[in-house]
Amino acid sequence: MSKRYDLIVFDWDGTVMDSTAAIVGSIQAACRGLGLAAPDDGAARQVIGLGLEQALRRAVPDAPESKRPDLLALYRHHFMVQSEAIPLYEGARETIVELHKAGYLLGVATGMSRKGLERALKNSGLKQYFHGTRTADVAFSKPDPAMLLELMEELEVDARRTLMVGDTTHDLLMAQNAKVDAVAMLHGAHLPEQLQELKPLALVEGFTELRAWLKANA
Repeated sequence: MSKRYDLIVFDWDGTVMDSTAAIVGSIQAACRGLGLAAPDDGAARQVIGLGLEQALRRAVPDAPESKRPDLLALYRHHFMVQSEAIPLYEGARETIVELHKAGYLLGVATGMSRKGLERALKNSGLKQYFHGTRTADVAFSKPDPAMLLELMEELEVDARRTLMVGDTTHDLLMAQNAKVDAVAMLHGAHLPEQLQELKPLALVEGFTELRAWLKANA
């Protein structure tokens, strides 16, 4: 059977790496450190996937402008001290290696910074398997389609031959805006009903289910 897709693009936080709780906790700790009202878990989860500055503006809309640089710095501090201990989701490594061996082009489109993604790829040992990456400090943040459009142009793949895999509505909206198919992971930041409203091709519980879906449909 011929392949349906040539390029599979993954979000990172909440999709490949089990970092949702660390991100939520870092947002809340940064707020407390500055005496600001911290968002609850649900509100903090909603901004995961956006570029960091945009995410903090949404999560902490009442923060004074004078405190925003410190809020960014404190968030980075709290996240960094735990970043090396944050695990990949079960089956993520095996799936990515398997897809690479099968001849797929693989990409990452993430709200992380370039420095943060490079650190995560190095720590996870997965850098060698990805053919192209985009981050929110080198391209417009989700749900703008820029990350996907740039990856498709760089790797010379048509939108009809590209699949996005993510865990948030930001990922699915980016895919829609780029006219790219998408699969939603249910183990990440956004609720199943939120993801279902955007009608991805599939909603999968984890990487075991994703691998089965890809074998049958990709």
